[in-house]
Amino acid sequence: MRNRPRGSHLGLMLLASQLFQVGVDNIPPVTLAVLGLNVYLYLFPAAPLMQACVSVQQAYWLKDWRRLLLSPLHHADDWHLYFNMVSFLWKGTKLERRLGGPWFLYLLSVFSLLTGLVYLLLEASLTELTQDQSYSMACAVGFSGVLFALKVLSNHYHPGGVTYVMGFPVSNRYTSWVELVLIHITSPGTSLIGHLAGILVGLLYTAGPLKAVMKKCAGLVTSNRHNSPPNAYYGSSGTKAFKEGYSGTGGGHSGYRQYPPDYTTNPTASYTSGLTEDEQLEAAIRNSLNERGQSSQRGAPPPYGFQLSEEARAEDIRLRRLRRFDS
Repeated sequence: MRNRPRGSHLGLMLLASQLFQVGVDNIPPVTLAVLGLNVYLYLFPAAPLMQACVSVQQAYWLKDWRRLLLSPLHHADDWHLYFNMVSFLWKGTKLERRLGGPWFLYLLSVFSLLTGLVYLLLEASLTELTQDQSYSMACAVGFSGVLFALKVLSNHYHPGGVTYVMGFPVSNRYTSWVELVLIHITSPGTSLIGHLAGILVGLLYTAGPLKAVMKKCAGLVTSNRHNSPPNAYYGSSGTKAFKEGYSGTGGGHSGYRQYPPDYTTNPTASYTSGLTEDEQLEAAIRNSLNERGQSSQRGAPPPYGFQLSEEARAEDIRLRRLRRFDS
């Protein structure tokens, strides 16, 4: 978060170059959409910068709560936008692939709002402690508070290891705190309290109650909108799509999928494209036997309603292969 006059569009050109190097198809959809929204609002702001930044004076005293929504999505200049979006590109791609698009979008929305609220709380507390009204008038803008929250989350999911900060190795566990101090020292125009608010929001999620509260709220909302079995999962708009989970990628954006946390790949659960020739043939044999009315012994039914011995199954597959080759 920062506040200074706008500069040239060199930062925008460098950001575009960075996107082309990464490849738009390799960027998950939510990350790409949020990045595009930040660029759009830089070029066509929803409000002038001094009416978009958030402060205790403007948001709390004058009741202009709209600034909590505007401030994370507006930037002071193109370099401010460039550095924030390049950082978001890396963090967003990594976290969205792990958490899934719907949950990541939910996470960004909550982090953006909470970072602003925690910022106001910290500035108001400093005003009370120091009796210095300048803290209440400090107006912050930018996405960097949310980025600090995402950094805490990324370090939580990838514990251990070190990050080199100005050539010195720093444990990933403490990287956010070291960067908080260094950025404030090297870039005096940045908001130390705004970045600190982001770190605290990230800790509320990883070590506090925020994650549980978010899951509870998501469950209440989706349970009112969908009447589905507990284990049902819908890829784009269903109940489980709002649960934090892991997602797999294959071949860039086109292979992007989202799965619930307890999902495990089971090739015998359903047959779809991507099976080997042997698996497809075996599936056809099983379906054929089902159509002829064969069933298993009494008791719990196997996955396809019958049980075939390994020897008989192998022999059946071998005979069908021979008939296919003969034909």
